[in-house]
Amino acid sequence: MNIEGLDYNTSRTRLVLPEYGREVQQMVEYAKTLPTKEERQRCAEEIVKIMNRMFPHNRDDVNYRQKLWDHLAIMSNFELDIDYPYNVSEARSMSKKPQPLGYPMNTIPMRHYGSLVFELFEQLKTMPAGEARDELVRQTANQMKRDLLLWSHANNVEERIAGDLARFTDGAIQIDLATFRFEKINERELLAQKMGGKRKK
Repeated sequence: MNIEGLDYNTSRTRLVLPEYGREVQQMVEYAKTLPTKEERQRCAEEIVKIMNRMFPHNRDDVNYRQKLWDHLAIMSNFELDIDYPYNVSEARSMSKKPQPLGYPMNTIPMRHYGSLVFELFEQLKTMPAGEARDELVRQTANQMKRDLLLWSHANNVEERIAGDLARFTDGAIQIDLATFRFEKINERELLAQKMGGKRKK
């Protein structure tokens, strides 16, 4: 439906910096059309004054004035021919969208342990016997226990850990459940952490 006089945001051009609103963006577009550099300069300075009044709580920030001029340059798509009081060349990097982060797609046999635990398995395969390996085994086994409890694999947890340690380290690590001591883990607190904090009593 097209009603004369109604102007929907969906039909308007996209705002470069929405926090300043469409009116400021229109002022910037107007400044670009002014015929002389003097006129563009005066208009730009007035626009920056308006931008400054919009966010008074930011005035104590370091380099706040430069940030305003950087934003003006970004909103003009760096097409506003004026004498900027600051070097706005670095603002070009601010205006670019960051590259998406690559998501690790490596597959692991048991997802509940996570890739970090499998990295520990690889380290334990070649680690020489001694106190350092014993400590890493202890930390790995206890992390495995936390992971199993978080994923509700509560049956025969310690037996499973012993078997998985031997299996995924190619037999290099064999723990004796008769002598090996796991940390006592409070399952309620562990589950509360999983849910985003301790439950209210």
